[in-house]
Amino acid sequence: MRARLLELRSAIDAVVPAKQLDRNLLVATWNLRAFGGLTQKWRAEPEDSPRRDLFDVRCIAEVVSRFDVVGIQEVRGNLTALQALLEMLGPEWGAIMTDVTRGRAGNDERMAFVFDLRRVKPSGLAGELVVAIEQGTSVGEGELGRQFARTPYAVSFAAGGTALTLVTLHVLYGEEAERADELREIARWLAGWARHEQRWNQNLIALGDFNIDRRGDPLFEAFTSTGLEPAPGLDEVPRTIFGSGGTAKYYDQIAWFVQRTGGPMLGLEWLSSGSFDFVPLLQGGLTKTALSWKLSDHYPLWVEFSGR
Repeated sequence: MRARLLELRSAIDAVVPAKQLDRNLLVATWNLRAFGGLTQKWRAEPEDSPRRDLFDVRCIAEVVSRFDVVGIQEVRGNLTALQALLEMLGPEWGAIMTDVTRGRAGNDERMAFVFDLRRVKPSGLAGELVVAIEQGTSVGEGELGRQFARTPYAVSFAAGGTALTLVTLHVLYGEEAERADELREIARWLAGWARHEQRWNQNLIALGDFNIDRRGDPLFEAFTSTGLEPAPGLDEVPRTIFGSGGTAKYYDQIAWFVQRTGGPMLGLEWLSSGSFDFVPLLQGGLTKTALSWKLSDHYPLWVEFSGR
């Protein structure tokens, strides 16, 4: 297993830029499938449940450690796996998260950020995005008449002299019309917040599992309807371990406002973007479905900014 971890480290080194003090800032998002329970063994046996074990979390920690702050989706009410991840990352790492979103659509999920305290620190703002629904008010076409299925979460961070606010989310996966309404509401919410907040609106970045498809798709258009645009270099980057080419899905995104349509321009200098494919190294004799329950069905997606 040590040899496998060394191979994993080398593979990450070849893809993800190294952290450089005062020179770069690495922001990532990762949907970790059903990240809740954990089998407290280095390697789970076939009869063990859950299938995720300590070696799997060690591999996840290797990936997460390469970034400064990571928005994680599908953290469950059971925090065993997250706690193990933080222990493996070490005392220089912190976490901040929501409670679980109640109801069937919430899927017992919470939104979380984990971050390298040597590089970034929370700077004061943490809040959940909610829909303003007034009793007795009619809901127009294309408007959301309910709360978000899983509550998006905004947290501000400081990295040296740089300030940024990250909003992580996991959009409803259901009927396309419902998804489009939720995506449009999130886009409106972010644009409105950016217009009115004076202290926390700079370098506003949305990241997470948007459950959308590629450019030109109606869901993509709903997501970008108020001026949000995905980071450069991400259009053809693979997001999930299932599908490729024409069947690839583009659910995960990192995006910000790029034009003055009510939102501030990003003040950070973009350097590079990408995802990391862990499948060739960690699949072994597993099916991709089995691997998805141990690591994830999503790749981590990242963006590098200049830290100067």
